[in-house]
Amino acid sequence: MALRHSLTLALEGLALAYEAATATNTRTFRRFTVLHHDIEIELCRGRALTLEAFAALQPDELRRAVTASEHDPAVRWSPQDHLVHLAGFERLWCQMVRRKIDGHVLPMGVIVGDDGARRTREEVLANVHCINDEFVRSHHGCSFEDAVALGQSARAETLALLASLTPEQLGEKIPFAPWGDGTIGGILAANADHGNMHWNWLQEAGVSRVGD
Repeated sequence: MALRHSLTLALEGLALAYEAATATNTRTFRRFTVLHHDIEIELCRGRALTLEAFAALQPDELRRAVTASEHDPAVRWSPQDHLVHLAGFERLWCQMVRRKIDGHVLPMGVIVGDDGARRTREEVLANVHCINDEFVRSHHGCSFEDAVALGQSARAETLALLASLTPEQLGEKIPFAPWGDGTIGGILAANADHGNMHWNWLQEAGVSRVGD
């Protein structure tokens, strides 16, 4: 069974939520505390586990084409491509949070097209998969240390953003966001599990570390 990248499962429900949601968002999300230090603890733990898992791969295994791209099935992602993707997506989440703080009505820009019209479910998914592939392709073939540095830069951006937010802002909801509990704090904290999610998919595809 084809493995799905991070937004696929979430955004399949997002389109339905977009259709059904009213001014009061009644969906149930996984709950994260909105305390700054708790979020940072989760982020640091998740990052450490991700780095340990990917660093334990042999170079050939790290670059082996494993999972099909959701944008173009003819393209296959390696474990290192997945690691690169984590950095790109974390930055997208930071951009979304900043748009929310800046007062954008729909900070999830993927919901609407350039003409302001609402995108269909299929259009939303296609747009997201295209963005994912473009970022991965732009860094394909980089060294492992460069891939790690991308993640470090993205995580630094997340932590700087976290430090700039008030507790009240951490508790604000982002309309139609399917990650965490839908709040800014929950979405930032969801970065902690993103790497583990991809690592589990890679293991399902047969990727193994030295000694496994």
